[in-house]
Amino acid sequence: MGDNNSINKVPPGFRFHPTDEELVVHFLQRKALGEGKQWYYYSRRNENRNTRNGYWKAMGMEESVVNSSSSRRVGIKKYLVFFIGEAEGGGGVKTDWVMHEYRLSDSDSSSSTSRSSKRRGHNSKIDYSKWVICRVHERSCSTSDEEDGGMELSCLDEVFLSLDDDDEISNCH
Repeated sequence: MGDNNSINKVPPGFRFHPTDEELVVHFLQRKALGEGKQWYYYSRRNENRNTRNGYWKAMGMEESVVNSSSSRRVGIKKYLVFFIGEAEGGGGVKTDWVMHEYRLSDSDSSSSTSRSSKRRGHNSKIDYSKWVICRVHERSCSTSDEEDGGMELSCLDEVFLSLDDDDEISNCH
């Protein structure tokens, strides 16, 4: 085994190479038990959050993400909720699916909109403002027909209908 110092040099969240056992015990088993209902996606930033079957609507104010050691703003968090139906006219039906969209802060000089990158032999300009990471999860679903207006679709059905193909994921945000 390696020493503990080499583990400390790895950035948080870096390793995702689970063994067969880890896949079954920690991921598949938890999924079957209804645990672990969060998904993470990298995507290009897109203000158009409409899909074929609904749309993601921003709720509330954007929040700053602050570096815990320097107290500098490093990113911005936006909270969105998925609605089934058309965005125009506010005729959508609110679902229990929420998305937290994170982007690099515009005011942070280390994440300015365009920066040179010389890592791994690349010598090109990178536009950091084009990327977001999104955490998508389902809030607890309503259990009675009266609470959800008699809709027969489950919360999962609603979101899966909105994701008709792989390209739809990047068009959601």
